[in-house]
Amino acid sequence: MNIGKRLQNKVALVTGGASGIGAETVRTFAAHGAVVVAADVQDEKGEKLVKEVNASGGKAIYRRLDVVDEVSWRNLVEETVNAYQKLDVLANIAGVSGRDPNVKLQTTIAPGPSIEDTTLEIWNHVMSVNVTGVYLGTKMVLSAMRDAGGGSIINISSICGIVGSHSNAAYHASKGAVRIFSKATAVQHAVDKIRANSIHPGFVDTPMTKPGHSNNEVARVRLDATPLGRFGVPADIAMGCLYLASDEASWITGSELVIDGGVTAQ
Repeated sequence: MNIGKRLQNKVALVTGGASGIGAETVRTFAAHGAVVVAADVQDEKGEKLVKEVNASGGKAIYRRLDVVDEVSWRNLVEETVNAYQKLDVLANIAGVSGRDPNVKLQTTIAPGPSIEDTTLEIWNHVMSVNVTGVYLGTKMVLSAMRDAGGGSIINISSICGIVGSHSNAAYHASKGAVRIFSKATAVQHAVDKIRANSIHPGFVDTPMTKPGHSNNEVARVRLDATPLGRFGVPADIAMGCLYLASDEASWITGSELVIDGGVTAQ
C-alpha cells in the first residue's frame, strides 16, 4: 500500500462535489491518486474546481447530476465506467438542510422548522435529496462495483442522524434514514466485497451552515456544545472519506464514523 497515494488507481464519484465538504473531498481524493468525477448542479463552481484540481496535478472531471433523477444517475455511472473501465468509490455527499435557501442569516437558534411548521413540500424535498439521492446512487453503482471486485460507498449522514433536537425534524429523519440504509447496504453487499459506511459530521463551516454560523449567538451556542471548542472544516470530513475510501478500511463496513468535535460524547 502506498500511504502517500492512498487511492492510487481508484476511480471515485463524488456527489455534491462543487462546494463545501464535497469539493474538499474531490480535492483530497485527487491528491491521493484517484480519478475523480465531481457531480453537482452548481456547474460554474464544479468546472472551476476541476480546473484547480487538474492544474495541481490531479485528475478530475465535472458532470452535472441531479441526484433525484434516476436516468441521470444511470447515464453518469455508464459514462464513468466506459471512460475508466471501473468505479471503485461512491461518496454520497449532496444534501439539503430543509431551511429556506434564500435565508442568508439565521435569526433563531433553531436551524429549521418545527414538526408542525414543516410543510409536506419541505418534508418531501429534504427526503428526496438526502435519502432518495443516496438510494439511487447506491443502486446504480452496485453492478459496476461488483464487476470491479468490490468497492466503497460513503454516505454523509450527520449527528442529526444519531440524536434529536428541537427543530428540523425532516433533516433528522433523512439523516437517520441514511445511517440505517448504509448498514442495510453493508449487510446485503458484503458478499460482493462492497463496503458501505456513514459519516456523521457535527457543526462544520460550509455554505449550508453559513446562515447559522454568521449569527454570533447561534455560533456561540454551537461552539459551547462542542468540547473541542471549534467548528469543523470540510477537510476534517474529507479525511474521514479518504480513510473509508482507501484499502486501509478494507475490514470496515456498516459502521458510523462520527466527526463532531465531541458533541455526541456528552
